[in-house]
Amino acid sequence: MQKMGRHWRLCMCLAVWLTVVVLLSESTLAAPEFDPYRVLGVGRKASHPEIKKAYKQLAKEWHPDKNKDAGAEDMFIKISKSYEILSNEERRSNFDRFGQMDENQQHHSQPAQGFHGYQNSFYFDESFFHFSRSGRDFADSKYMLQFAQYNNDVVPDSFKRPYLIKITSEWCFTCIHIEPVWKETVHELEALGVGIGVVDIGYERRLANQLGAHRTPSILGLINGRVTVFHYAVVREHLRQFVENLLPQRQVEKVTDSSYLRFLESWPEENKPSVLLFDQVSDVPLLFKLTAFAFKDYMRFGYVDQGLTETTEVQRQFNINTYAPTMLLFKENTEKPADVIQAKGMKKQIIDEFVSNNRFLVAPRLVNQKLFDELCPVKQFHRRRKYCVLLITGDEDSFSASNSAFLAFASASASEVVRFAYVYQRNQQPLCDTLLKDKDTQPPQVVIMERRSTSGKVVYKEVLGGWNGSEDDRRRLNEHLDLLQRDPTCLSLGATLPELNNELASMFLIQWMNTAYDYIGQLYTDLLYSNWREMMPIMSLIFSALFILFGTVIIQAFSESGDEKPSKPKGKEQPKTAEGSAGAESTSRSQSLHYSFLNVSKHQQWMDSLLESAPDAVLGDRPDEDDEDGSGAGSKADYTGYVLALNGHKKYFCRFRPVFTGEEAEQSRSSDEDAALAAGGVSGASAGTANGTRSRSSSSSSSRSSQRSRSRSRSSSTTRGRQRPTTLQIHHKLDRLNLWMERLLEGTLPRHYIPTWPGLDKITPDKK
Repeated sequence: MQKMGRHWRLCMCLAVWLTVVVLLSESTLAAPEFDPYRVLGVGRKASHPEIKKAYKQLAKEWHPDKNKDAGAEDMFIKISKSYEILSNEERRSNFDRFGQMDENQQHHSQPAQGFHGYQNSFYFDESFFHFSRSGRDFADSKYMLQFAQYNNDVVPDSFKRPYLIKITSEWCFTCIHIEPVWKETVHELEALGVGIGVVDIGYERRLANQLGAHRTPSILGLINGRVTVFHYAVVREHLRQFVENLLPQRQVEKVTDSSYLRFLESWPEENKPSVLLFDQVSDVPLLFKLTAFAFKDYMRFGYVDQGLTETTEVQRQFNINTYAPTMLLFKENTEKPADVIQAKGMKKQIIDEFVSNNRFLVAPRLVNQKLFDELCPVKQFHRRRKYCVLLITGDEDSFSASNSAFLAFASASASEVVRFAYVYQRNQQPLCDTLLKDKDTQPPQVVIMERRSTSGKVVYKEVLGGWNGSEDDRRRLNEHLDLLQRDPTCLSLGATLPELNNELASMFLIQWMNTAYDYIGQLYTDLLYSNWREMMPIMSLIFSALFILFGTVIIQAFSESGDEKPSKPKGKEQPKTAEGSAGAESTSRSQSLHYSFLNVSKHQQWMDSLLESAPDAVLGDRPDEDDEDGSGAGSKADYTGYVLALNGHKKYFCRFRPVFTGEEAEQSRSSDEDAALAAGGVSGASAGTANGTRSRSSSSSSSRSSQRSRSRSRSSSTTRGRQRPTTLQIHHKLDRLNLWMERLLEGTLPRHYIPTWPGLDKITPDKK
């Protein structure tokens, strides 16, 4: 019985399994084959322009808003999905090679080669588990971005409105969780004018790398061509605030009773109309911020909070109703608005139309070529002629009356066919020279023109008599305009206008500063909330630049201190000073030392007084008193080659004594010590007040060499008469003079402190 029951259960399982296989096979075979080429009606070798042309024609024909057929919506979906597959090179290649297509359609591709048997009629995909995602994918399909589309269309459009971009993929199961929030946010923000985009990282890997998206799901913001990453929880309020933070902070000015006159009367400098929004909320509505960003080149926007006591005067001035938001548009007349709208729940289309129809002043000033092209467009059709009445004037006070009269005439005569504008001759000299044939003609002058081509070709006529705003001038200009309506050929003169000078170029620095301020604020936000993977390159660049900067400063500081070190004097140059400049003194300066040369005969007494003031320095300097022949009595100390480093503030000096290295056998070097004293020179260097060099005693070997040198010199002087020392003898006596700077800086010279410096009365006057 157990075996029969086991066989029975096994048979039942096999029967169920075969039933499922048969049902799935039948459903698969029953499904119609989906061919995007057949849907669009193009061949497999069709080019991208041909596919795009076919898609546009079929989309217009089967769009549900125009085609009321019951199957129009399904056909439109097929057309959209077919174009989505064939317009992407990678997806088109996959379909051509493997028969694969978008999984959102309820169709299945051909089985892979190499599988046989029942697999030809059984295709295993995610529909087996009922993971249908057709609704989500169809909602995102119209927002799908491609690499070329992003760079050619989305990036330029980001200078007029911000974009919210979602990064997703086919196998991103986390994306399913944020889908409801994303749908609600898209429905809300798209109505306000925010651009929406979706990037499938599986098909647009290059675009994802350009955006810096490394994971899914990710949400990015794009404005002015700059990408910002969203790092908060995916909540509708956070996404809305994220978009609001993308916008420039000073795009809308808060206006109160004390500032509304200044705001409205700035139109001559700004050359733009002004828009004031009155509302009860304290924060500027996002819709108004987006409108201000879209029309920032044409309008100035201000916001008045009706709940503040500081705005009661401006509300009373313009009789504002507090029950609904009110928008006032002002042009040259600051006392009366040129246009008004008031409604609860203003829509974007209404505001855009309201602003777009009033984006120019009644008589704006031509400040660049862009404004000239929009204000006076090129004639395209005979019935769509546009004439431009141009006043050539100046910005001095003497032209204010004529300018005001021209503005009043323009306010009364402006229409869609005739536009009025004025230009300052000093700022647009090439344009004025082209239009005024007579060089002696002085402004103000009026010219009527019609543009014929974008290259600058125009036909025009100059209104003779100038313009002073008198009744005759008004009548004469009206006659010319009436004649122009009847006979356009009255514009008999022709010319090619040069491109206008950009008068707003001087404001580039201010615009750059505002952009830099926004960038710094964005960088501060990124530093606080962005992940380190994205901010690490920027931080590395900043710290590298700072390290190089401070390193360069430190190295330069040390190199400058090394350059200030005095150079060592050469021993071979000293004899020339001692022998040839016995009666002269010379000085030189550096940043830390002051150099001078002392004459032996002139400063002998001063040197004696200096050494007597420091008893520890006198020892070993005087000649021996017990000389055999008594010639040493009354002899003078030999200071030739001495170097003194004097610190005047701390009252001490360091002394360096030369060493004689000549051989005793050399008879030609004999000389008298007194003659040497008369011919030699004392060289000294006085250190600056701040010189705090430590010193130690001189080496014993130098002292013994010095004593041997003096004994040889005395023995030579007893056998000979007093003679002038030879150059060779002085040279050997000053052999080690070049070591004085090294000994001074290394601190081996002892310090000798004195109570006071010897006076100038110790200096022996020159003998005449």
